[in-house]
Amino acid sequence: MTDAAGVGGSGVGGSGATAVLALGSNLGDRLANLRLAVELVGAVAVSGVYETDPVGGPDQDDYLNAVVLVPAAPPRTLLAVARAAEQAARRVRGVRWGPRTLDVDVIASGDVISDDPEVIIPHPRARERAFVLVPWLEVDPDAHLAGVGRVVDVLRGLDASGVRSTPLVLRP
Repeated sequence: MTDAAGVGGSGVGGSGATAVLALGSNLGDRLANLRLAVELVGAVAVSGVYETDPVGGPDQDDYLNAVVLVPAAPPRTLLAVARAAEQAARRVRGVRWGPRTLDVDVIASGDVISDDPEVIIPHPRARERAFVLVPWLEVDPDAHLAGVGRVVDVLRGLDASGVRSTPLVLRP
C-alpha cells in the first residue's frame, strides 16, 4: 500500500520527482494483475485502465494497460521493482512480445537519459506506443519525454484508435 507520503510497500523511494512505469496484462485476471503491480511498485498516481490491441508479436488477446507514476530512483532500481512485480504475477518470459500475465516497463524518470543496456531511459519505443502515451497524459498532462519532447506532441503523430478507455479502476 502507498502511505500518505506516496512511498510504500516494496516500491521505490524518492525526492518528489517521479518516474513513469507502463503496466500491461493479457493473461489470467488482467485487472488483478494490474492492481497487484500498482500496490507493489509504490504508485503515487495511477491512470485509468485502457483496453488495447496487441502490438507486435504473435496473435494474442487484447491487453489491459495503465501508467503509474512512482518516486524517481536510479534506473536499475526501477528495473528491479518492475521485475519483482512481474515475478509476483508469475510472468513467464517466452516469446518476445508474446502474451503475459504482467509487463512492467520503465518508461521515463524525470529528465534522466540512460543508455545502460539493461534499462534504457527513456524507453526506446515509448514514442511509438499510444497505449503508453494516452494513459501517461491522463496522469500528467504536461508530460515530457527526455530527449524527445512533449508527450502530447508525440501522441499527435500516432494512431491511438487501438487504445480504448474502460470504466475499470485500479484504486478505489
